[in-house]
Amino acid sequence: MSSLSVRGAGAASWQKSSGSLGLRCWCWKRDHGMEINSGPIRTAIGGGTASSNPGDLDIVLFKEIYNKQENMMNNLISGRIRWGPADSARPPWPRILAQKGYVWQNSGVGGTTQHYLAHSPRAFPRAVDHVWPIPYRELVPYYEKVEATLPVEFAPVTAKEELFYYGARKEGWQLIPTLDVVRPGFRPQPNAILPPNKELMNPEYSLEQLSWMEGCTLAGHCINGRPHGPSVDKIAKRSTHVSYIPMALKTGNVEIRPNAFTVRILTARDPKEGPRAVGVRFRDTWTGEMQEVQAGAVVMAAGCIETPRLWLNSDLPRDPWVGRGLVNHFFDSITGIFGPEELISILGQPESGPYVGHTSGARLDYPGIGCLEVAGMGPGLTATMNFSNSAAGFSFLHPPSPGALWNGYGLIAGPELTDIMENFSRTLNIVVYADDDVTPSNGITVVPDKTDEHGPIPKVSYTPSLRARNNRETLIRIAAGILRSAGLAEFTGPAGRRDL
Repeated sequence: MSSLSVRGAGAASWQKSSGSLGLRCWCWKRDHGMEINSGPIRTAIGGGTASSNPGDLDIVLFKEIYNKQENMMNNLISGRIRWGPADSARPPWPRILAQKGYVWQNSGVGGTTQHYLAHSPRAFPRAVDHVWPIPYRELVPYYEKVEATLPVEFAPVTAKEELFYYGARKEGWQLIPTLDVVRPGFRPQPNAILPPNKELMNPEYSLEQLSWMEGCTLAGHCINGRPHGPSVDKIAKRSTHVSYIPMALKTGNVEIRPNAFTVRILTARDPKEGPRAVGVRFRDTWTGEMQEVQAGAVVMAAGCIETPRLWLNSDLPRDPWVGRGLVNHFFDSITGIFGPEELISILGQPESGPYVGHTSGARLDYPGIGCLEVAGMGPGLTATMNFSNSAAGFSFLHPPSPGALWNGYGLIAGPELTDIMENFSRTLNIVVYADDDVTPSNGITVVPDKTDEHGPIPKVSYTPSLRARNNRETLIRIAAGILRSAGLAEFTGPAGRRDL
């Protein structure tokens, strides 16, 4: 039997497919997130080894870890889903940023899908045809396979989505009723979240009982881990550690090792082909012990930062494009606060309920420009991400100019933030993601004299292109128009906030 060593949370589908073909696979995960309860040590809490038994996946432990508390789950320094070791008393692993900002990624089994919003859109065909070496139509069967496996469903409509669609229609945008986007328009998010629980509106079931049943409860918390379901493999939000990982384990050919950080690809010199990967060296993040594993093939699937870091820290061929061409969906957000009268006239209720339903259940796509997405998080993350993060500085430094579409922009704090959050239940937040360019100056390098326990650390360099900036400005204005058309009042105080 051939062997395969897989490094990184992005490789779950590799493990499932390779295991199904009879390949023996070992997967090294950077830290926590594997809810295994096998023997005296629970590996999600510390000191664990490995498992190839799907019966070891522990739903009770899963729900203990992903408890939906915003600070405990998402704190960048000490949260349970962060870039760092499972022991939250220890500091996060460092990165160097060449510009203002932060990298919001997670370590552990499932990687950043632990906090992702389950968005699973297909690429715009125009971004593939005549650009990629294959046409878009050849990708469709693979999209369909993934969409059926996870599965991917169009998001149900709750109040915040209905409000967004109302404003989009009034602005003249049309519904896109398909997964293949060839023109601008709005549509429900194609999300990897199970359909709503059929008993959701049945008063005979309590919220606690519903959280142990199969199906989405529309309770939000996608960004905190969404721990609702009867078993690990039936959790509603289909992060890789509750979807492809259980599928991979069921093949009998896959072993998962959490709390293992790969620090080097082992190579051997082939006289004809040069260096060949023959295994990995990894560090146990609990004990600090270094170990090596040999393999017939090695798959690197550690994400856009750690894959080039690992490559550059290993004896692998030095291609000038390794780590280059980093693309970021250059983003921004704009938030509107609505009066209860406007909401009653549109929704039949005085609140938009930003915390109800999928965290992000609606979008507007604009091929070649980017997209808008509704984002409804809990109050803590809303205050932090939408109002308290901005490269533009404090909002009082940016008074609104005559004729501006928004009342102000920048970081909001103090009594002004308190006033806004008192109206949290009547907000609609729209995040804009601008189409960006691939440029060699944006990317990942390693700094030899700056190291952590896993070797030289990565430096992230990113400057948006002029086209990305223009695209973002276009999308911001579209978002502002949707908010205004949906009934946003012309407030002179806190209303739409543009966060740079």
